[in-house]
Amino acid sequence: MPDPRYQVDVSVTTRFLAEQSQPEHNRFAFAYSITVRNNGSLPARLLSRHWVITDGDGHVEEVRGEGVVGQQPLIEAGKSHSYSSGTVMTTKVGTMQGTYQMLSEDGKRFDAIIKPFRLAVPGALH
Repeated sequence: MPDPRYQVDVSVTTRFLAEQSQPEHNRFAFAYSITVRNNGSLPARLLSRHWVITDGDGHVEEVRGEGVVGQQPLIEAGKSHSYSSGTVMTTKVGTMQGTYQMLSEDGKRFDAIIKPFRLAVPGALH
């Protein structure tokens, strides 16, 4: 059973960016909006991220870095932090998943899981 003090949930919405894509050059741009909600009982800081991006051909790219969009937000208990970012893939369909490394106010480090989500050009999936 997970410790209820360290409960951070992540939700994602995605959007295909036709205006930034070049299908004739196998370039498909996607935006994603993320909400990181601290459902635990202690404030926690988002220290870093680890993404696993898999394109439609099964090619995997891992991305690690500090914070999100240049920030390491402190998320109070019961509050959330939202941001938007994007990625470019060489296929019409792919997935992203990963973790955020969190640091609780009491010094405990823990991971917030980002469940797999799909990036797809509209009409690419039947």
